[in-house]
Amino acid sequence: MRMRGSPRRPQGWVELPTLLLAAAIYGGWLALTWWHEALPVAVLFVAGGWISAWHNSLQHETIHGHPTRNPLINTLIGWPPINIWLPYEIYYRSHVAHHSTRLTTDPFDDPESKYVASEGSLLWWSERVQQTLIGRLVLGPPIMVVRTLVEELARLPKEPVAFLRDWLPHGAGVAVILLWLNWCGLGLGTYLLCFVYPGTALSMLRSHAEHRADPDPARRAATVERGGLLALLYLNNNLHAAHHARPDLAWYRLPRFHAARRGKVPAGPVYRSYGALLRRFALRPHDELVHPDYKPTGG
Repeated sequence: MRMRGSPRRPQGWVELPTLLLAAAIYGGWLALTWWHEALPVAVLFVAGGWISAWHNSLQHETIHGHPTRNPLINTLIGWPPINIWLPYEIYYRSHVAHHSTRLTTDPFDDPESKYVASEGSLLWWSERVQQTLIGRLVLGPPIMVVRTLVEELARLPKEPVAFLRDWLPHGAGVAVILLWLNWCGLGLGTYLLCFVYPGTALSMLRSHAEHRADPDPARRAATVERGGLLALLYLNNNLHAAHHARPDLAWYRLPRFHAARRGKVPAGPVYRSYGALLRRFALRPHDELVHPDYKPTGG
């Protein structure tokens, strides 16, 4: 499937920086899991979380058609289920739909929206406890995992063939991961706590303020101007407005594109840094939870 705005690349076109990045991520993951006993738990928590979130960023690149012109090769590069809980195909479909909709942030049209249409539902409560950045980082990962599993189990009787097509290859990949962890002597509980949990939380830090509902579609994607080290972790997706404007651009080309368009086009929310985001939203909601298009009007 070609995502809207993706380029037509010449035969044999390959992005070496992204291939080297993939090698660093998988090599780092193998090294951390193999030598985990030599590392203090705190170091394993930080390094494991980084590698897991970095891999999620790599998956994002492959979904957008990088690092080759061959979708199968890109899928093979991004597919390994290092974070265990989310099949690559489900992430792919959700993210393609997110970029394809013209109603970004709409809770019905955008599968990655954090807004809801009404108060009081279980979905509303699960999002409410994640409105602050601290709540999102601490409670977001288990909520996201449980919600995904519940939604997928509900899909099983309705779409059994599609469900199995998504989950059987994923299950086989997870089995290989677990065999490797067992070979390394790294327990599943430790892996979940030191790799999957912090990695998912780091990815949710990136997405916490990426979008904000606005009548102008050009103002719905945000920008964190100075990503620092996290810009490398997120592969420059802190420049999220630029990414939405040109989803076909490779991660290492985004900064130049962002600099060229700064001040020349309508801008969504702009934040100085992730530190500024933390100070602003650590204990305060990023936005009202009910999407403005679905708020009840006064009679």
